[in-house]
Amino acid sequence: MKLLRLKITDPHGFRSLQAGFEYHFRTEWDLEEEQGFAPFVCAGPNGSGKSNLLEVLAAIFYHMECIYLENLPDSFRYEEQANPNGFRGEDAIPDGFELEYLIPVQEMLEVKVNNGQGGVRIVKQLGEAPKWFLLNSDEQDGAVELAIDQTIARQLLPEYILGYSSGENEILSLPFFKMRFIQYDEYWQALKEQLPYPGRPESRLVYLDSGFSQAILLCNLLFQDADALEPFRKDVGIQALKEFRIIIQRSIEVNENQISAFGSQDESKHESIEEIVRSHPALTAIENGTTARRYRVNLVQLLDGDDHTTRKIIPVLKRCATCWYVDEASDTLYLDYHVNDATRQAFRKNFDFEVNKSPITLFQAFQVMLTLNLYSASDDLKAGLYQSESLYVSETVPTLASDERIMRFQNVWVSKKDLNEPVLLKSLSDGEHQLLHTLGLCLLFKNTNSLFLLDEPETHFNPDWRSNFVTRLHQSFNGADAHEMLVTTHTPFLISDSRPEKVLVFSKENGTVSVSHPDYNTLGASINKITMTTFGKRETIGGYAQAKLEELRQRFEQGEDKGELIAEINRQFGDSVESILLIKTILDSMEEQG
Repeated sequence: MKLLRLKITDPHGFRSLQAGFEYHFRTEWDLEEEQGFAPFVCAGPNGSGKSNLLEVLAAIFYHMECIYLENLPDSFRYEEQANPNGFRGEDAIPDGFELEYLIPVQEMLEVKVNNGQGGVRIVKQLGEAPKWFLLNSDEQDGAVELAIDQTIARQLLPEYILGYSSGENEILSLPFFKMRFIQYDEYWQALKEQLPYPGRPESRLVYLDSGFSQAILLCNLLFQDADALEPFRKDVGIQALKEFRIIIQRSIEVNENQISAFGSQDESKHESIEEIVRSHPALTAIENGTTARRYRVNLVQLLDGDDHTTRKIIPVLKRCATCWYVDEASDTLYLDYHVNDATRQAFRKNFDFEVNKSPITLFQAFQVMLTLNLYSASDDLKAGLYQSESLYVSETVPTLASDERIMRFQNVWVSKKDLNEPVLLKSLSDGEHQLLHTLGLCLLFKNTNSLFLLDEPETHFNPDWRSNFVTRLHQSFNGADAHEMLVTTHTPFLISDSRPEKVLVFSKENGTVSVSHPDYNTLGASINKITMTTFGKRETIGGYAQAKLEELRQRFEQGEDKGELIAEINRQFGDSVESILLIKTILDSMEEQG
């Protein structure tokens, strides 16, 4: 996937991006000259709009994804009487936009192919459903409107839209957060109606926050070869995965009101609670010796089975485990893995490594299981969440204690360079976790036609890791270039490893956001030059030290003893351009006075 152009036509704009905001990511000349993968690096002051570019792309693809999903909850869909505020393809945020990009096209669409990709344009006008256009049709010049069905439309969307933020970027995470609940409701609906479930979510939006860190690392350490894992070893010192445990709480208690939802969809049938429980394979009644009835639902029933050849998630995880057991009292499954070559081979065999050449099937299995941890959210809460644009919406969702979750990882031990004993993954530093997370998601999705939206992914890195981050990205993708990546940053290191056409400098003046390229060659430019030219900071020292030097300058101008001032500067300050210049100024004045 390659972005070409974005324009916001909604008169209200989008966040700080004004109506009429337009950016051309690539020209035809750029496409001809472009060689391999390189991220777009978005830089600029706080509030300049750089994160809003990622956010509007996430919002647009969330809207397009929702239009073509088959499995949407009733509380999400628009219904004139029952749900008048539900989702409609005609209403979006932003409600007007134009988006152009290149993407691999199907043979059924006759196009003039550009390196195996066709150009598409999505146009959303106010109050209307989005329209598709083909930019390079074989039949005629110019854009040709497409009348396409759900299948083709989904093939023209990115394979995955992947979001990550090192901070609390609620705007970027909001569409992804809603999509998690859509994915949960997709499974919940299948469980209630006993429909087939493929073992992975239908939607392709994935927000890879800290809750997925262990899943990402396990997938990579179990599947990737030594060359792919070299950045993990070189920077973090991770040598190998030694052991880990997966804990699955299979069932949860439900009340009678929830039981009725598992009954027949035929309203002419008047089933009692007992009849529903007896006929539904996921439900059981708890005998407690009292007249009060209690019930449990096996939340993982669609993912479990006894057949040794089944492709369902839990039996496959059992086949890969060193040992496992069930605590009948809590209905909890414990799977333990002592990792060796046989373990890795079992995971590769059972999770389609030969097909995908990546651990993505295992990741999707973990994704489904982790999504089930949303079970405590009520129907009313989800209905409100689907329609909310509040940036505090995530705070309304209950946070479960560890032992209340459907799935969790435990005792993940890894070996590290120069350490005799394995260490717990949880014991790593914030920077180590962030590096493993960001590079890990690149490794995981490197062979996909995806859009990566990374908001300040290097905030916890030390200077050495920041200076090598773009190098590590290239190593992780290892020549794969079917994807697109946008990265926001406040540091000059990513800019120094990027060509000017890949650096987007944001500025905001009188409420208008503009984007430009640096007017100098950024690739290999010094950190000082980038700091001064792109970030507008001419000082090379901290603000506190600068203020102290200014105090000394004022004392010099007021006539204090020059020799004592120079001695004080040398005593209190380390070497810097600013301190040397002040000393030179004092010395020059001493020479002038003879």
